[in-house]
Amino acid sequence: MAEQPRRRNALAHLGLAACADTSADAGVVLSELPFRHQIAVRGDSDDPALIEAVQQVIGAKPPTEHNTAAGPADLAAGPRILWLGPDEWLVVSADNRAAALASALATQHAAVVDVSDGRTVISISGPNARDLLAKGCPLDLHPRVFAPGRCAQTVIAHAHVIIHQIDDAPCYEVYVHRSFADYFWHWLEDAANEYGMAVASD
Repeated sequence: MAEQPRRRNALAHLGLAACADTSADAGVVLSELPFRHQIAVRGDSDDPALIEAVQQVIGAKPPTEHNTAAGPADLAAGPRILWLGPDEWLVVSADNRAAALASALATQHAAVVDVSDGRTVISISGPNARDLLAKGCPLDLHPRVFAPGRCAQTVIAHAHVIIHQIDDAPCYEVYVHRSFADYFWHWLEDAANEYGMAVASD
């Protein structure tokens, strides 16, 4: 039997686990959250059958309000769904539900694509997390506009990303294409210099 290839997280070459340091006075804490299952779903948001089918598999309805997320903030408690467009969502889960979703939507006018290997996720938290992101992101990240449960496709330092605010700490999770992960991480390190930066293990 052929040996299965080992998966490598996008930032494995940086040895982040060896750099882990939860310094209490760090203004920004960064970590990579690799190997999340990510499924792109396209379909008619006005179709009750599609909404019901997704909810049966995921446990949450695909959000129809722009730039919002549904489902728990902690993936250990279940999958979440990020709104990416009027008829487009990203399902994020700890376990792979692509086959179950494809089966549930087999009779719908819908598309289900496993895009897990296309992006990694970087967690950005700490008291200066918002200040750090504001250096390279054109979005208004003020709490009255962008709060926990909000998500958006945008650019940060010229890299196309999906940003999702997890909590009020604030903690953000940023989905970035693997090909930009190294560049983006080094930009974050440089931009976080003035606040003091720590690296957390995933």
